[in-house]
Amino acid sequence: MKEIFNRFGQPVSLFVFSCIVSVGTLLLYNIPFFRYVAGHTNEGTGGKWWLMVSLVVVMLAVNFMMTYLLMFLLRRVGRALLAVLAVINATAFYFIVTYNVMMDATTMGNVFNTRYSEASGFFSWGLWLTLLVMGLLPAVYCLWQPIVYGRAKRMALCCGGALAVALAVALGNIGQTLWISQHDTELGALLQPWSYMVNTVRMFSSKADEEAVEIKLADGRIADSEKAVVVLVIGESARKANFQLYGYGRDTNPLLSRQQGLHVYEATSCATYTTAGSKAILEPRNSDDLYELLPNYAFRTGVDVSWRTSNWGEPPIHIDEYLTDTDLAEHYPDADADYDGILFTGLRERIEKSPKDKVLIVLHTSTSHGPKYADKYPASFEVYKPVARNVEEGQKNLSMLVNAYDNTIRYTDFLLDSLINTLRSMTEWRSAMLFVSDHGESLGENQMFMHGMPMRLAPKVQYEIPFLVWTSDGFRQYKPTADRQKSRTGELPAVIEQHYVFHSVLNLLSIQSPAYDPNFDIFEMPDYSGKTKGTTSTPEP
Repeated sequence: MKEIFNRFGQPVSLFVFSCIVSVGTLLLYNIPFFRYVAGHTNEGTGGKWWLMVSLVVVMLAVNFMMTYLLMFLLRRVGRALLAVLAVINATAFYFIVTYNVMMDATTMGNVFNTRYSEASGFFSWGLWLTLLVMGLLPAVYCLWQPIVYGRAKRMALCCGGALAVALAVALGNIGQTLWISQHDTELGALLQPWSYMVNTVRMFSSKADEEAVEIKLADGRIADSEKAVVVLVIGESARKANFQLYGYGRDTNPLLSRQQGLHVYEATSCATYTTAGSKAILEPRNSDDLYELLPNYAFRTGVDVSWRTSNWGEPPIHIDEYLTDTDLAEHYPDADADYDGILFTGLRERIEKSPKDKVLIVLHTSTSHGPKYADKYPASFEVYKPVARNVEEGQKNLSMLVNAYDNTIRYTDFLLDSLINTLRSMTEWRSAMLFVSDHGESLGENQMFMHGMPMRLAPKVQYEIPFLVWTSDGFRQYKPTADRQKSRTGELPAVIEQHYVFHSVLNLLSIQSPAYDPNFDIFEMPDYSGKTKGTTSTPEP
């Protein structure tokens, strides 16, 4: 053993060191990349092998060149950077293999938006073992291996030669340009270490754009003095497929299925991750731009708005009352602050004490967010047993994972039913409840777990969502919903989208505005004083 350590402790040239790091990066972290290439190219056997060998050569040459440059120019700092990259590579590899995710800009946004309380749910022996073997050991090698750096001339020859090889092979595969452009998102999200490095830059660039000043909507006005309250519940990772209301075989909605006046809509999300999904629920139309959001616009128009959240990742909210679950726990010390029930605590008193006639309450929940579904509901709601304590355990027994997830839907059922009963009892108020999920969830179908896949690749369970609406008697008249074969003027489409929330809530709060679009409203617009109806123009800044 001592001889082995002595041998590895001997100095090596920077050329040899760069070769070792390049080959190690290829073999340790990029198997999923080549598995994707092999599974998605239409080439025959010969063409497939040529493409695979070409990619291997290009990857080895580029990684060799970058390692050589990094070490020659930065020395000790270069060692530290390579060590850090080894640990991050191992982490990325673990999540790609375990959860079938891709390190694209969306995933990197989720990484930077994740709190420790959520991230700790991914800690497991599998992750620690991967970090030790594929991360820490290579990192120690990069930090410890003595290196003979050589002269600048040798560096120029080695790096120039590697670049020439990479370019020559790339030109030899010029015919694959179309295929690569068609799969560039997936290839770029699996290639280590470039996937998370490039996509982190892309994510922060995109985030900077999103945090730009909102595009203000045209001023609106409240058209009547009727006391009305709307409670919008933004669900987290709730997928339509596991709701009894949508035909699921289990009784996951035993209470809501008996609620009178509950309307159930077929709906899809605009994205498969929280940041974009919650934005789509709150904006007037699906857009890459940042228009003034529903709570901000309603607040500016004169509505009493309150935001309660146990989640994160929503776009900028500009109102006076923004309360986290921690804030609510201080307000209600006797309530159980470990679950989303805390968001619903004291709502009746909050509404009745409002100094205004129009009230909007937004509850941003986290009830069905993985990987630890079993931690998202009180023990009394563990109806389906046994349960997997996390996704990694659930991979070994999918039925246990589904049990845990279905229990979160049972808990959601209880919360929404209790909310409806509370609103129904407030007879002096017109009231409405809307429940819309930010996105769906994968529970092992096609070896996919959780969410966040690009929309063009995402399975339907990640974007088919529940959209539930209840209103008190006589509040608003619902539009009829067309069947899938045909529709008539004035009917809702068979499948609606998240931005229907914006315009429907404006209707419920009697806000007349050029931003209102009746084509994206699930209700008929009332005739105020027999004269003025809501405008029919499309959303404008």
